Amino acid sequence: MTMQKNKGRAALRIPGDSMQPFDVSQLIDVVIVATLLEWAGLALLWHRRRRGLRPAAVARMLLPGLCLMLAMRSIALGAPWYWLALLLSAAGAAHAADLKRRWHSRPGDMNGD
Repeated sequence: MTMQKNKGRAALRIPGDSMQPFDVSQLIDVVIVATLLEWAGLALLWHRRRRGLRPAAVARMLLPGLCLMLAMRSIALGAPWYWLALLLSAAGAAHAADLKRRWHSRPGDMNGD
């Protein structure tokens, strides 16, 4: 398996595979969409049954990962370095904010609100 640059985009090619190289950014897009659908499903469940974590708490947990996926996508698309730096900084800040909120929440309160 090798990484190739394809018109400024990163692509995976598996040796002996006659198919076209797979665009890494498309795979990352699929994971981002799946993550957003997961959040929407959990939010809907919470609004209907008031079970599980509050949508805001789930969003705070997912935000750092989404920022990291966007950072990977920016690399795959050949974006300038400052996009990577911005997205990695946003992931770190979101993670720190989530930890701080959880740290100061009541014991046993999974929502962190």
